[in-house]
Order: sequence, then C-alpha cells, then structure tokens
Amino acid sequence: MEKGLISVDQWTQGSQAYFLTHLHSDHTKGLTSSWARGPLFCSRLTAKLFPLKFPGLNLSLLRVLDIGSWHSISLMSPSSGEKTVVQVMAIDAHHCPGSIMLLFRGEFGCLLYTGDFRWETDGERAKTARNTLLKALKEDAVDIIYLDNTYCNPSYDFPSREVAAQQVADIIASHPNHDIIIGIDTLGKEELLVHISRLLNIKIWVWPERLQTMHLLGFHDIFTTKTSLTRVRAVPRYSFSIDTLERLNTMRPTIGIMPSGLPWLVKPFKGKDKLFGSLLTPYNRSQKGANGGMQTDKRNDNLGSADRFHKYIYSVPYSDHSCFMEIQEFVKLVQPVKVRGIVSSSSCYVDPLYYFGRLCGANQPSRGLHNSEESKSLSKRVIAVQTNCYARSGNSTDAGRKRGRTPKVDFLGVNVSKANTLRRIRRGAKIAQSE
Repeated sequence: MEKGLISVDQWTQGSQAYFLTHLHSDHTKGLTSSWARGPLFCSRLTAKLFPLKFPGLNLSLLRVLDIGSWHSISLMSPSSGEKTVVQVMAIDAHHCPGSIMLLFRGEFGCLLYTGDFRWETDGERAKTARNTLLKALKEDAVDIIYLDNTYCNPSYDFPSREVAAQQVADIIASHPNHDIIIGIDTLGKEELLVHISRLLNIKIWVWPERLQTMHLLGFHDIFTTKTSLTRVRAVPRYSFSIDTLERLNTMRPTIGIMPSGLPWLVKPFKGKDKLFGSLLTPYNRSQKGANGGMQTDKRNDNLGSADRFHKYIYSVPYSDHSCFMEIQEFVKLVQPVKVRGIVSSSSCYVDPLYYFGRLCGANQPSRGLHNSEESKSLSKRVIAVQTNCYARSGNSTDAGRKRGRTPKVDFLGVNVSKANTLRRIRRGAKIAQSE
C-alpha cells in the first residue's frame, strides 16, 4: 500500500484515514479529545464508548465499520494525485468489547491487521468470525498479516477463556468466608465477571468509572459500587498488589485473583517476608514449584492450572490474547505471503517468522523449527529477551520522568506505571509499501 493513505492504531500526521482496532490505551497513544487529523474508523461499540474514553472529541470524525461488511473508502494517491479506492472489512477480534481485525483490499493487494485478538476454535462466536474471514478472503491471497504476536512462543499455552473462567469461579467457591479481589483493566474481562456472577449468584463491585462502562455495554443488574452488597470486587489491575492484600487481611480474610495469560513468577528476599522481582518472568507451567516461591494449590483438584504464587494471590491463565497454538492455527488458516508482528520495540521483538515462516504462501524459512533442540534453545532465548525488556521498561524511572504522564504505582512489589506493563511496547502501523 502506498505511503500516506491509512494508519492503524497510530495517530500522528501523514495519513488520510485512521483506523482504531480497540480502545486499550496502548493502541490510543497520541489520540486525545482534541485530536482532529482525519476520519477515524472503528467498530460500532467502540464508537459508543468513545465519549467516555475521550470526552470532548469531535464525534463527527467517527466512521462506523459494521462487522462482516465491506466498506469502500475513496482516497487520493500521494504519488499520482489520482483517486484510489480502499475496501475494508471489520472482523470480530474477540479481544475486548468493540475490538476488531481489519481486512484491507485494493490495488495494493490484500492486507490483514489483527490488532489484539483471541482466536479460540470453539463456540459460536469463534465459528462466526472464522466463516466471516474465509468468506471475505474467497480466493484472494493475503499478502501480509500484521499479527498480534504477544504470546508468539511455544511456552505460552493456556486454556480457553471458558475453562479459565470456571477456574476462577472454583477458587471463589472454595473460599466461602473470604473477600475476593480480581485485577482487571478499564476494558475487557467482562465475560469473566458475568460468568462468575451468574454461576455464583452474586453481584460484583467495580469502581464508578468502570460501572459507567458496564452500563454502556448493557450490564445493568450484575455490577455495583456498593461494597456492602458483595464480597467480590473487581479492581484496577494497577492497584492490585501484595501490600494491598496483606493490609486487607488484617481486617478480613481476603484473596486476590489475577486473570492473565502472562505466567508470573515472584521470588522472596532472603531472610525477609517480602516479595520482589518481576512478575514478567515467564516460566514453564509444567514445572510448577521448581522456581523460587512458586507453588500450586492442591486443596481443590478443580483448580486446574491456576497457580498460587503467594498465600493470598492466585494467577489464573485467562487471556484475551491468542496463545501460541491459536496463533499458529490462525496463520495456517490464512496462509499469508508474509507475516509481521505488531508487538515490537527496539530491544524486544518476537519475530513470527521464527515459528510460522513455513506456513506462509511464499514458504519463508522458519528459523528454529526444523530441529527440536534448536527450537527449544530458541524458545529459551526469546523468553530471556522478553523478560529483560519488559522488566527494564517497568522499572525505568528515568523513562517515566521523561514521559511525565503515567503515574507509578507499586504492583505486586514491582514499581510500574498504570499502563499494562506487558503492553509497554510500540504499537500501530502506517501501512506502506516500504514495510
């Protein structure tokens, strides 16, 4: 695609049309209430949430993309000055409310931008998305996939959200005399909370701004801001910490649950009853208990792969991103000519070609997959790079002062910003031929 036509999840000058995959903050960096650089295309639900996220934004800039329908956009070729037409279809990304993948078609060929996505294979919603994508592609080859490679490593293997949600409900049910704290973001995990509420017949506390979001999403009877009505509270992820749980337990028995696909590991200081270390240290779930401080609660066999890495805290593998096997199945289905990851930074990047090059139409070499021992070694090296990158970005006080925008908080013993630590990476793309 010619440079200067469209941007996805990037809000600087230089494009004629702008596309937003979803409203998580790592995809809206640079987008403000005063932003007015061009038409902004998004899903209908994202458009509904915009006034809450960006009050004062000129809503006449918004262009709604109905899921599963082709939309034609007339643009001007920067090189020739002639009119060019770009067709785009939004496809449900199953990541958070309003999230979409974007399929572009035009003289440049066919491009697919996944944004953040969860490609589960079971369920009616997943089948609908699969059928929509296959119907849209027909006989067209996808020239490039811009792929959510958040968990693009074989080490990342977690269950479906339905299974993980049941694990969370089981933990809550097995602690009938405890208050429950669940760490969530400002958008996402609604299906988890609804599952808990309906299964256990309880309301769930959320903070006032989150309640507004829940009401906009159509949930009016499940959530409350009155702590007296429930023992289960969903709190902002950045406020979920060991110190908080320890203080709460001086007043009432309380446990915390962190739903995330990111496998966390914390280690104790020698001789001190404090925990430190990066929660972003990946570990192999098949080796539970082998690393410092990690243990699995065996009191309830139904807990499955839920980990108890502190006496007050469980980590449950509930993820809104695709695990490695799901990413692989997605690439197999689409068979693109090329694949590029959208999660990257100067010091930390998982190149999808390491694992999926052999699945691409151009049969690009897959570095690290042909030899099993080499693949294992590569997997370990990639994990080490990820850990160092994310841990540094989470603890860089100098970087925080330079940005001067994102407050720091203590997050389970690690000084991090309110932004989701894992996602502190470059996002968005100006789609151009040079890429």
